This record gives sequence, C-alpha cells and structure tokens, in this order.
Amino acid sequence: MTASPLAPAWLSVPADLNDPRPAGRAPLFPASTRRVDGALEIGGVSVKELQAAYGTPLYVVDEGELRSRAAAFKRAYDAAFAPLCGGADVYYAGKVFLNTSVARWVAEEGLRLDTASGGELAVALAAGVAPELIGLHGNNKSDAEIERALTLGLGRIISDSLDEVRRVAAAAERLGVTAQLMLRLTPGVHASTHEFIATAHEDQKFGLSLHPRAGQERSDAAEAVAEALASEHVHLLGLHCHIGSQIFESAGFAEAARRLIAFLGEVKARHGVQLPELDLGGGYGIAYTEQDTPSTPEVLAAETAAVVAEACAAAGIDVPRISIEPGRAIAGPAGVTLYSVGVQKDVEVETAGGEAAPRRYVAVDGGMSDNARPVLYDADYSALIASRESDAEPLLARVVGKHCESGDIVVRDAYLPADLGRGDLLAVPATGAYCWSLASNYNYLPRPAVVAVTGGTHRVIVRGETETDLLSRDAGIA
Repeated sequence: MTASPLAPAWLSVPADLNDPRPAGRAPLFPASTRRVDGALEIGGVSVKELQAAYGTPLYVVDEGELRSRAAAFKRAYDAAFAPLCGGADVYYAGKVFLNTSVARWVAEEGLRLDTASGGELAVALAAGVAPELIGLHGNNKSDAEIERALTLGLGRIISDSLDEVRRVAAAAERLGVTAQLMLRLTPGVHASTHEFIATAHEDQKFGLSLHPRAGQERSDAAEAVAEALASEHVHLLGLHCHIGSQIFESAGFAEAARRLIAFLGEVKARHGVQLPELDLGGGYGIAYTEQDTPSTPEVLAAETAAVVAEACAAAGIDVPRISIEPGRAIAGPAGVTLYSVGVQKDVEVETAGGEAAPRRYVAVDGGMSDNARPVLYDADYSALIASRESDAEPLLARVVGKHCESGDIVVRDAYLPADLGRGDLLAVPATGAYCWSLASNYNYLPRPAVVAVTGGTHRVIVRGETETDLLSRDAGIA
C-alpha cells in the first residue's frame, strides 16, 4: 500500500501491523512486550487477561521496565561523574507519574525524589522515602508547604524567586532550623520543544534571571545568592536549571551547563564561596512515534560529564556534585494504555492537491480525560491492535475519545487494520508519563485504574474510580 496523502511525512506504512517492536526503530513498547496466541503480552501478562480483570480504559505499567530505566540512569551518571566528583544524584520527577508503589521502586533503585506540591510530598512520605532524599519544587509554594519542608528536614528546597528566598529564610529562622536551599535559574537557553514545556527562556514564570533588568545593578540570580549566603538560617547548596521537556538535541543542555558553571565561578570570585551542588535538570525525550530518536543514559551521561569538566576548568572551580532529573525518560516508556474500540466512521478529506482521501475515525472508551497531552501540546502517539493479529490492509486512522470535544484526539495519525472492529483492544504505548498525572473527570468519566505487571503477575497500584467516587464529593446529595 502507498502512503496516504493525509499522513504526516514522518509516518510510514508499517510492514507488519502486528509487530510491537519493529526492527530499525526506537522501541515504543516495554522490552517485555510480545505476542502470544495473537494477543499482546506485557510483563508476561496478556492484555486479554488484563481486560477481563479490570476493564478498559486501563493504564498498564511494566514494573521491570520502569525499574531498569531508573537503574540505568543512576548507573550511567555515577560512572561518568565518579572521576570528577565521586558520582551523581538522580532525582525522579514525581509530577511525571507518582504513587506510593512507584516512589518505592525508584527509591529502591537508588534514586531520590522531586516533588512539586504538598500533595506529592505527602505521597513520597507515605511511601517511606526518607525526607533527606526529597526535594520540593514549585514556583508558588505556600507558607504551609515551606514550613512542612523545613520541619521535616527535606534534602532541598528549590526556590526560583527572591520573594521565596526571603520567605524560606524567615520561616527557617522562626522554626530554628537551617534550610537546605537550591536556586533555580533561567539560563536563557532555547529548548527545541513545544513552547508550553520550554522552561529556560526569560518570558515565563520559572526561575531567577541571570541578566539584570533595566535599572538593576545585579541580576535577580546574583541578588538571591547574596541574600541566601547572608542568612544564618540558609545553607545555599547550589544552583538548579531546567530547560524544558521532550528534548532530543544535546546542545541546549550543554549551553545551560556552561552558563550556570560560569555563574558558579562568578559566585566564587565575588563571595569566596564555591557552592557544592549543581542540578542540570533533565527533560530527555522518549519515543512516542517512529519519528522520535531518543539517546541512551550512557551517551547523555558521557556528553554531560565532558561539558561539565571543560566548563569547570574554564571557570576555575572544582566540579560540584551533579544531579539530574530524567523526567519522562524513566516512567514514560514503561506505560501502555489499553482501550476498547467502539464506533468507527469513515470520512473523505480534501488534500492539498484537491483530491479526496479516506480517513477512518476510531472512537475508544477513553480520551482526553485519561490522556490530555494531545490537546495540550499537540503530542503525537502511536497505536497497535492488541487483542488479536490482523492480516488486513493498513488504513490511515485517527483514534479519538468519547468526550464532547472535537479536539478529543488520542492518536492523530496511525495505520490500523481495515478490519478493526467493535470490541477490539488498542494499545497506546509510551503513556507512563503525564497521562495519569493529568487525568480528569471531564464528562464525569471515572479515572482508570493503574495496574503493574511483572513476571507474569498483575496487581492494582491505583484503584480505578467508580460512579460512587464521582458522587462522593457532591454536597447536594442527601
């Protein structure tokens, strides 16, 4: 079959509509994925068994995949930075996908944990993660969140405003403790990603600028360093930056590292203090579709270590303790969402050449309530028939949800078998990051369960909601 004129240029017609891990492409599904008797099997468990036990939509997370990816980042960065500063710390980003099970998994693999709210902190604590291994992010922390972090003795509070630096110092003095503080800076680096997830440019809410504004003698970053160092109740650990998410090019990370390390050199020259830590953030891209070509932890670690060593030598400082935040690169590829096919609709669309081309709309039993990323960021995903094999012709399809929104798109473009029918299962890979975290009850749909699979076993790690749950907060019910 020739490619559809409606398909994006990167989307090829698959040689085999049934293959979950085609050769020559970055894998989209967990390494354990295979077909057994026609049906997909993940972590040794058939998707048919999962459907029978839990229904659909269903979030499936391969525990082994998530653990192995976490361990790989820790191993690679420790090895790359051992000669420079004794190793590196890897922080799992709770915002990506967090529950007590996942928090325990990453802690057991040697990772630390970043939280971005009091609620995420509560989950980490409930999982038994030691407070000294937890960081607290957030551009607008409440007084209660700051005081809780200080009382618990959190490993670090990451502040990105002068207002918060002063509030943290005052709260620490009031409580008679010392705050472990990191300053998040905006290095002014353009990240090649969607504008809503690029976070290092000046015109956005995160971070302390390295550049003085008109009329300023020194930048907000320099002012924050001076005030933190002057406080008896603040231990300034170091600097932090994050240039964005779903990034494949390494140039942005390298330039951000150079700018922050140069600033560390300026701090040492001005204040006579070398700050002991530097967090270079993360946001490493993963494969959602065949167009994505993610790097490996080993390559990322080696490239980062080389840039850091060079920049520290140029700045005349010792290499600080490095930490990173791989973000979606740990949880994203470990997740697969299962849907049941419902209504299908064939349409003809006029092409740029004025001809008509067919597209099939395939509606499933979930949608933007369980995966908001396509409507938020125009995110692309892939889809595969999961409950059986098919030898039918490939047909360009758009997988859509059941919500009352025309933008309720799960997979914008995918080739699916022409004989796809009601009740067939579709698997959408790489949904382990941000899908569950951003889930909602739009149109009063219950949020799906999260089921962990490993070694041929499956168990619920987050219970699926029921209509009783949906009504439980309605104060108008007698």
